[in-house]
Amino acid sequence: MTKKIMLIRLSSLGDVIFNIPLANVLQNNGYDVTWLVSEKGIDIVKDNPAVKRAVLIPLQRWKREGFSIKNAIEFFKLVKSLRDEHFDIAIDTQMMLKSMIWMKLCGAKRRICYKYGREFSQLGGNERIDPAPNPNYTTHAVFQHMQYAKYLGLEGTDRVKFTLPPVSEETKNKVNILLKNLDKSKPMVVICPATTWRLKHWNKDNWKAVVDGIKDKCSLVFTGTAGDKDLISYIGGDNFVNLAGQTTIKDLIEIFSRAVLVMAPDSGSAHVARATEIPAVISIFCCTPPTSYGPFGDDKKYFALNGRLKCQPCHTRKCPLHGKDAEQCVNYPEPEEIINIVNNILQNSKHSV
Repeated sequence: MTKKIMLIRLSSLGDVIFNIPLANVLQNNGYDVTWLVSEKGIDIVKDNPAVKRAVLIPLQRWKREGFSIKNAIEFFKLVKSLRDEHFDIAIDTQMMLKSMIWMKLCGAKRRICYKYGREFSQLGGNERIDPAPNPNYTTHAVFQHMQYAKYLGLEGTDRVKFTLPPVSEETKNKVNILLKNLDKSKPMVVICPATTWRLKHWNKDNWKAVVDGIKDKCSLVFTGTAGDKDLISYIGGDNFVNLAGQTTIKDLIEIFSRAVLVMAPDSGSAHVARATEIPAVISIFCCTPPTSYGPFGDDKKYFALNGRLKCQPCHTRKCPLHGKDAEQCVNYPEPEEIINIVNNILQNSKHSV
């Protein structure tokens, strides 16, 4: 009989991606994987080869709309549908109140979570395990999540496999149109300079210096949300392809798959680019730890860089320092360090757009 497992990782985009290797290990060991995910990660989980069923938990909509009878009915219908599955195991890698609720109500025989979590989330489990050792943020999030597979005694926990949903012809055609004015005689480099944490943002003048240093050797494309248009305009001077506000996650998968290089801070875009396993990725870290969240693998293809300051990583949204020492992490590494890496990548690149 097929074993049924429920994986709870609702958000964020990067954290959802870091759970894909775990889902692949579970599948490879004979489990049908049902994944609970919110709007932020549904386009990564739905139709992913590692997942049998993606269940959308519409947290953003519920938060926006507030309590209503309609939303309450929807919630209880979702709970009932999960309980009707009679899961053998449920795993919570989110470890927050919003995931603990689903753990508690899903009806799985075994509900596995870490012994320690935020917002008393460990109360959702009936089996509580020790987290993976992570002194000074030296264990990557992928391997932290893999601790669950190790606890279950599964094979292949040392093999990291990212999978993404297939890209439709409709998406490919849309990307063709978005990139129609791109100079295809040069390798394509994508820059995604923004994310949701202010302290994750590398100095915009550093980005501008990098653009000035590489613009003649490649065709530059910028991506981001509609709210990033002014930042991208400042960095690129409106001289390059600016797709801010025009792309979905699936569009980005296709765009990144055509690029030689993607550059970004510690962001969902950087993690999507790594998961495609096609372009080189340079991810620039300010307040967060590159050893935990950076692209990893081939050290000539994947780069996770910071300024190597004594205060790094603080892993906080607000700098704990004051005065002239405050928020210095956003100014490093120096643009020249990034330009040198880009030049080496471009020298050895084969490109097709």
